[in-house]
Amino acid sequence: MKIKHIVLSASILVSVSAMAQKDELKSLKKIYGRDEIKGNDLVEYKSLVTKVEPLATEEGDKIYAAFYKSMIPVLEYSALDKTMAPAQIQAAVAKFVSPKAITELANGLNATLDYEVKTGKKIYTDDINETITSFKPEMISYAITLGTNKMFKEAEQVLYAVYLLDKKDQDKLFYAASYAVNAQDYDKALEYYAQLKTLKYTGEGVVFWATNKASQSEETFATKEQRDLFIKAGTHEKPRDEKLESKTGEIYKNIALILVQQGKTEEAKAALEDAVKANPGDTSLVLNEADLYLKLKDYTSYTNIVKAVLEKEPNNAILVYNLGVITSEAGKLDEAEKYYRRSLEIDPNYFDANINLAELKLRADVKLQDEMSKLGTSEKDNKRYDQIRALLFKNYKEVLPYLEKAVEVKPKDEAANKTLLSVYNALEMTDKAKALKAKM
Repeated sequence: MKIKHIVLSASILVSVSAMAQKDELKSLKKIYGRDEIKGNDLVEYKSLVTKVEPLATEEGDKIYAAFYKSMIPVLEYSALDKTMAPAQIQAAVAKFVSPKAITELANGLNATLDYEVKTGKKIYTDDINETITSFKPEMISYAITLGTNKMFKEAEQVLYAVYLLDKKDQDKLFYAASYAVNAQDYDKALEYYAQLKTLKYTGEGVVFWATNKASQSEETFATKEQRDLFIKAGTHEKPRDEKLESKTGEIYKNIALILVQQGKTEEAKAALEDAVKANPGDTSLVLNEADLYLKLKDYTSYTNIVKAVLEKEPNNAILVYNLGVITSEAGKLDEAEKYYRRSLEIDPNYFDANINLAELKLRADVKLQDEMSKLGTSEKDNKRYDQIRALLFKNYKEVLPYLEKAVEVKPKDEAANKTLLSVYNALEMTDKAKALKAKM
């Protein structure tokens, strides 16, 4: 009888626990469903989440307990006094929003969506989709802020969570991988790049731009149709389309560079070789393969690839320019200059080639200027000063045509304008400097 009594008592405890759990889930559902969540509601909601989480035993109860917990930051945001100053709202948000909270939110929402698909009962599916649509821009903005503050690992976590919430938006997975690289979290970056490869992600597309008449700043639109509505309404003008090039080459390049960083040189070579075979028309992959061999100081393989590429496309200005970039980064400046000049022979209006050639030629100035700043006032030093000044003037005159052409091609490019203005001032071309400054 004693044993039966113990078993009976245990059964009663389980029954009471299950009833309590159900009651708390009902209370959570009631609070969650309110049109407005106030401070006291939030306190009760959090208390119920704490109580129900360890009690949940059935699959559905576990799913919804985790869902209610994951939604706490969203409810806290909803409960904020929106009449507060923006700085106060931002400070308040910072107390309950974190990469961990956003990751838990993504996991909780996705698990609930999957469960409701499985059971065929759409209890929160529409509400979850609405939450994702509403808060996704805020989460992206938060990730960008983290990245700007060099909190790359945290930015990576947030963007990956955003991707999990909306898997159609594969761009966020790509940028999460980029942040992982910046954070030197190479294993995570490889994991993300592997997912991108499986998805056959290219990143190709079109960005639709138009200028806002009121602010005179360019803005992007999700679709051409959306932009056309604003143009028709008269609020925007100067529509233009920007084609986004394939990011396949960059993905494979980064995979190879990570493998090299990890000492897996042969795996890196194999990765790029396989990529080139799988995408024979993608010149960027061939260039990345050449770049890899250059970094590995395998000059024979590098030279063979470059020669093969140029034999196929000797008059491809972009290709020749890219070879210039690769060799410049490797410190082979004379060879880089040759490629930039050849690129400009093919296309004199090639903005990047003009800018990079000018930058390449101006690199020598740094050493000369350092030497000049250390000179004294002796006769020997004065003579050397005049020699350096003459060399600097000669170099400025040589880069001037390239910078002027660059500004002619892209008159609103800030960096090009500033560099040209500096050269005008250095050459004491006062009138041209004034005219350029007036346009900036």
